[in-house]
Amino acid sequence: MNTAFYIARRYLFAKKSTNAINIISAISMLGVMVGSAALIIILSVFNGFEEVVLKMFNSFTPQIVVAPAEGKTFNPNIKYFEELKKDQSIYAFTEVLAENALIRYDEKQTPALIKGVSDDFLKNNSLDSATIDGVFVLHNKIGQPQAVVGSALQAFLGVNPADPFAQLQIFSPKKGATGSSVNPMDDFVMLSISPAGVFQVQQDFDNQLIVPLSFARRLLDEPTNVSTIEINVKPNVDAEKLKLAIADRLGSKYVVKNRIEQNQALYNLLGSEKWMVYIILTFVLVIAIFNIIGSLTMLVIDKQKDISVLISLGAGKRLIKRIFLAEGMMITITGCIFGILIGFVFCVLQKKYGWVKMGGEADFVVSNAYPVALKWKDFVLVFFTVGFFSFIAAGLASNLSVKKIDRINQDL
Repeated sequence: MNTAFYIARRYLFAKKSTNAINIISAISMLGVMVGSAALIIILSVFNGFEEVVLKMFNSFTPQIVVAPAEGKTFNPNIKYFEELKKDQSIYAFTEVLAENALIRYDEKQTPALIKGVSDDFLKNNSLDSATIDGVFVLHNKIGQPQAVVGSALQAFLGVNPADPFAQLQIFSPKKGATGSSVNPMDDFVMLSISPAGVFQVQQDFDNQLIVPLSFARRLLDEPTNVSTIEINVKPNVDAEKLKLAIADRLGSKYVVKNRIEQNQALYNLLGSEKWMVYIILTFVLVIAIFNIIGSLTMLVIDKQKDISVLISLGAGKRLIKRIFLAEGMMITITGCIFGILIGFVFCVLQKKYGWVKMGGEADFVVSNAYPVALKWKDFVLVFFTVGFFSFIAAGLASNLSVKKIDRINQDL
């Protein structure tokens, strides 16, 4: 067994001449344990929030989206897109035509995004869970077009999907309209459509009106072009690999994005918030770790006679330093391991039972318990963070053990 480790282990568990040394060592270990547990818990909670938020966004965000590099629309009737429609790895190939328009319902009106989608849009498995009123359909039983209203839009207009007589009136400027008509309404295309249901996902989506693509083409006078093509792949298909292949084939005239690129600001925000919390808690943890300097300083004073005896037996300064370095590392790493275990157990219990609740209303999650998601990278990060700062603190303290060794020998 390594001599330095063996002696350090004896010092760790042996009774000291001064009981305060044991108390300070225990406080140092407790501080590291609490700090490590807090880091694991907070990082896991942030992971849980990240999963909840991304799940909401991903329910309406396609895995791959194709858009024109210039302009608002493009012609989807090219050979490569026809090939993509028949690709066996693609689960849903949705053509989208979207534009802002004015929506009126009863006496209220507001501008909103009209999103015309092809039938493949209904293959999204999240639509049923996102529907809070009525049904998510684009046509009724006799084939007439119907709209699905975002919850924010529905709340403002007071849309009632159960009312078969009230319809949404949608106004869109005619192409080439000059605004010089005697009747201003002659410069607009006005179509009516019945609401079939209301969906709620997230604020960014809840101000939309989902309509059939054919209806959007008539409203916007766009018989051929589309705004984007949304693609979702089948399970076990690498979406990123397909995205790169599509981008390579289409060239610079098109922009092909994955989910991260479509919501880059959101991913950056979630990542930066997590790292800021990690940095703040790490500073707190560093303060607890550097308590080890006081503990080791008192231990060096307590073991001056042992140091002198070891030197008399031929031990060098390097061995003495390694003993107290190992002592400090054992104190902090022991606290870290117990802290990680406590954090792990707490997160598992929180995930299973949801003991800790969030205050107020939590409409965006299934329950109001704090969400938790465990990632092995967080455990490794916490362990190496504690190990790194422990090594620095123990190294500084171990230097005290070899100072004035010659004077100690003379005194003894």
